[in-house]
Amino acid sequence: MAQQEYILQLQNVVKRFGGITASNDITINVPRGSIYGIIGPNGAGKTTLFNMITGVYDTTEGKVLFEGQQVNGLPTHVIAARGIARTFQNIRLFGDLSVYDNLLTACQKNITYGLLDGILRTEKCRSQERESREFCDRLLEEVGLSDQRQQRANNLPYGMQRRLEIARALATRPKLILLDEPAAGMNEEESDKLSEFIREIREKKDVTVVIIDHHMDVIMAICDQISVLNFGTLLAEGKPDEIQNNPEVISAYLGVDE
Repeated sequence: MAQQEYILQLQNVVKRFGGITASNDITINVPRGSIYGIIGPNGAGKTTLFNMITGVYDTTEGKVLFEGQQVNGLPTHVIAARGIARTFQNIRLFGDLSVYDNLLTACQKNITYGLLDGILRTEKCRSQERESREFCDRLLEEVGLSDQRQQRANNLPYGMQRRLEIARALATRPKLILLDEPAAGMNEEESDKLSEFIREIREKKDVTVVIIDHHMDVIMAICDQISVLNFGTLLAEGKPDEIQNNPEVISAYLGVDE
């Protein structure tokens, strides 16, 4: 596959914290438009990878390329502006704000008018605010949260809070969205709905998705390709059926001899 067809590339990435190596020589290529899974036991280094992709951590060695351009070493807000959004293991909504205001806050990334425009309420200010409101209205409809638009985020059921967090990331209009344990704490029915939701946003928003999750039913149902980490190293990669039948992966998860 040509390089331009990969939206995200990790090239021999290493991350050390003192004497501890959290990620060791990781190379992953994510095809544009795919749903790509990253799995592994607890402590395998999955979230560390997300933190390096988004600039929370810098790499110790190696490169992170987004659309062919190196992004490791850049500030988080610059990486976000280039088109990478993420969610977190622990939900980080503005709990006292409404569903609508959570989305509207995320839309500030796309606002370009200045302080004076805001004070004087210039046409540029009013036009961009109107566009943001209309965009939020459409997004709420698309993600199935229109009926809850005035609800406080903290008052939503757990599954809807997860959906709102993903919607808020989508409000930044990303090209790539990183989902960190989106199915954590969900029952089977909620996980099924989440899987369908992720498929829909890939299609409707023309966005590439990279997902970390321990819910194998979600990963195997929606991912085009999967990389498996274990103790900070890349153990295996392939399509879902290949991963399911890989004896090294089974050993890493179940703790048994191959």
